[in-house]
Amino acid sequence: MKTHRHCFALDLINDGELISGYKKHHENVWPEILKSIKDSGIVALEIYLVGNRLFMIMDVSEEFSSEAKAESDATNPKVQEWETLMWKYQQALPTAKKGEKWLLMENIFQLKASY
Repeated sequence: MKTHRHCFALDLINDGELISGYKKHHENVWPEILKSIKDSGIVALEIYLVGNRLFMIMDVSEEFSSEAKAESDATNPKVQEWETLMWKYQQALPTAKKGEKWLLMENIFQLKASY
């Protein structure tokens, strides 16, 4: 299966207790959230943290549509509940527009295997 990679960034509120709380929630992500991720065509997802900056790597199938995922999430009460809870810990990046959370990062370099 061919996949495509998307990378996103977002900040957490710079508070040690809140950062710990955010990490704790991600030790046991709700099953409904995991299902919504998998059902959308996301085949792998990782989140990394440095300081209060989050970096998310998302590998998606060719069928994945960010628009369809956004529409599905908007009508899923459990996803909305999770997003509201996560926003307690998150803060928009300085370059984010009103209402934006995870910002898609531009890929500026790739080392390709030559063998």
